[in-house]
Amino acid sequence: MSAAATSVSPGSARFARYFIYAILILFALIYLLPLFVMIITSLKPLAEIRSGNMLSLPQEPSFEAWAKAWGTACVGVNCTGISGYFWNSIKMVIPAVAISTILGALNGYVLTKWRFPGHKLVFGMMLFACFIPFQAVLIPMARVLGLIGLSNSTTGLVLVHVVYGLGFTTLFFRNYYEAFPDELIKAAQMDGAGFFKIFWRILLPSSGPIIVVTVIYQFTNIWNDFLFGVSFASGGGAPMTVALNNLVSSSTGVKEYNVDMAAAMFAALPTLIVYVVAGRYFVRGLMAGAVKG
Repeated sequence: MSAAATSVSPGSARFARYFIYAILILFALIYLLPLFVMIITSLKPLAEIRSGNMLSLPQEPSFEAWAKAWGTACVGVNCTGISGYFWNSIKMVIPAVAISTILGALNGYVLTKWRFPGHKLVFGMMLFACFIPFQAVLIPMARVLGLIGLSNSTTGLVLVHVVYGLGFTTLFFRNYYEAFPDELIKAAQMDGAGFFKIFWRILLPSSGPIIVVTVIYQFTNIWNDFLFGVSFASGGGAPMTVALNNLVSSSTGVKEYNVDMAAAMFAALPTLIVYVVAGRYFVRGLMAGAVKG
């Protein structure tokens, strides 16, 4: 080992480091190129888009396309912009993420600290549910939503995403709590703490990293979902992804690429903000136990 270390000259090590940096920068630029095209296209007038280069910077940047996408663009036959659909997604994603995260934490708590006969079978079935394709649950889910009166509603979409995401959130919390010391739970029980008191006072305050992982994972999946949105909601109750598809697919009038790109940026902004703000905590949470077991 010492011979191998002394055989590498400082110049060679520096060259290798610069080469790796160059490769990483190249891949980063390729990865960011679509985002760059989206932004500059949304800032160009339509005439400049038709006559200029796709990668050229806008000569006279303008936010008119952003304003039109938000307030007056035609989504299908309704020319009210995407603002209403954006808030539909907000009303759907916040309760769905909160409920699935809390239920996942409770399930992980029970499966690790309050084990019962058959707990491995229950956990195995929940893991199996994680890998059921979306398409396989469309008809049963539509039947259930119809029976309980939640068809074509934001509340129905919240229920769908909570049910489908529960397997993943349980997996995250179960693996995280598996490494949590049982002695702390037993000590709290000897002091008279019950099921929920231990959960709220001991487990949950120590679950910051895995809560961040679960929230980011669920938020991204639910916000970007299209299949459930287009299957279980329509008209003014549709989420943002469905509205974006309808906006881009509208065939009336002139095709306005700058408005389409601005609308796509509105759809992408929430997930971008979540990753920029909490991205470092996401990695820490994964390292803290989300991928164990």
